[in-house]
Amino acid sequence: MNVEATKFRPISNERVAVLGTQPIRIGPYHDPEYFALEREAIFKRAWLHIGHVSELPEPGSFIVRKMEAARASILIVRGKDSVIRAFYNVCTHRGTELVAQSDGLASTFSCRYHMWTFNDRGELRGAPDFERFFLDKADCGLSKVAVGVSAGLIFINLTPEPEQTLSDFLGPLETQLEQLPCATATTFAEYVYEIDANWKLVYDNFQENYHLRFIHPRSVGTTATGPENPFGYATRFDFIGLHRKQALWMNPEHQPGPVQVSALDRLVSDAMSGGYGELMASSEYFAIFPNFFMLNSPILPFSHTVFPIAPEKSRGVIRFYWRGEDDSATQRFAREYAVAATRDVHAEDRGVIEAGQRGISSGAIQHIHFQAQEALCRHFINSVDATVQAYKAEKALGVSGA
Repeated sequence: MNVEATKFRPISNERVAVLGTQPIRIGPYHDPEYFALEREAIFKRAWLHIGHVSELPEPGSFIVRKMEAARASILIVRGKDSVIRAFYNVCTHRGTELVAQSDGLASTFSCRYHMWTFNDRGELRGAPDFERFFLDKADCGLSKVAVGVSAGLIFINLTPEPEQTLSDFLGPLETQLEQLPCATATTFAEYVYEIDANWKLVYDNFQENYHLRFIHPRSVGTTATGPENPFGYATRFDFIGLHRKQALWMNPEHQPGPVQVSALDRLVSDAMSGGYGELMASSEYFAIFPNFFMLNSPILPFSHTVFPIAPEKSRGVIRFYWRGEDDSATQRFAREYAVAATRDVHAEDRGVIEAGQRGISSGAIQHIHFQAQEALCRHFINSVDATVQAYKAEKALGVSGA
């Protein structure tokens, strides 16, 4: 093997300069008016990851998701016909939230206020003294939400008639996602956090490695950094419309400790038996616009969704997808180790992200800066702002044409 040919080379400045080299204005990271535009332009229009089919294992299974950025609560149900449907979690009588539980099993859903009852297709099946209303039950069904599934991942779109199907939205990434563990997973582990920071600032932290050696010397250590690549930079960037990917570099000289070896041996064994041997040689990061990313690693098969709550507050949901329940104490340990190790890394990130938000919100600076190896961050803010500006232009045309 030609050692020189395999030596790490950082992605050149010229390769990413096409994305722009100028400073990034600070307003989108804290301005309430910009956040309001994001609600309308992005979170009420884009396909949004919201769950996994393993949460709806049988007819009658349901989950409820709060979507603060869209000021909405969404009910997702697997019907008696096994079809997954989504609705606004809102009774059509007086607008009361219909289902209070976060998940469960039910064939019908009754509003506690006046007991209007709906079936798993969203149809109104019963309402006390309905004869005194001046309408038909057929006109009182739950408001539908577009829903799609790819690689076992459930997405919704709050546009009444989305311009793109989920498949068209994902483009070439759909086929690639179908090869990942989430596509055949039957269970998952999850942890959720809330953080005092804008959703984009949170998301940016997890799509650049420039900070690894400074924030994660203990938890990451030499796993993803080393003399050959001291900052742990990616080996490849791909920009696919609004989405993006990067190929992560792993230090071939890293020496794991005995506990890590014990966990990794089982995780590698599971990955090989699951047919993911081809994924073992690389680890890729999939960033799906606007707020979802996933690693292709069969050893750490986790996803991360960042939900906006307010201009300076977000919620993150991290999930690890597995095939089958734990079959032994060894497997349970390995999976728990994967979750705990990743959580340790994210815990180290939290303080510096919130410190960044405080600095941004102080008004001390008007711009931030991205270097070449933070290209995914630049592509992300470019995509967000292009979507917002297109929405503003569309509304301006609508006003002028009125």
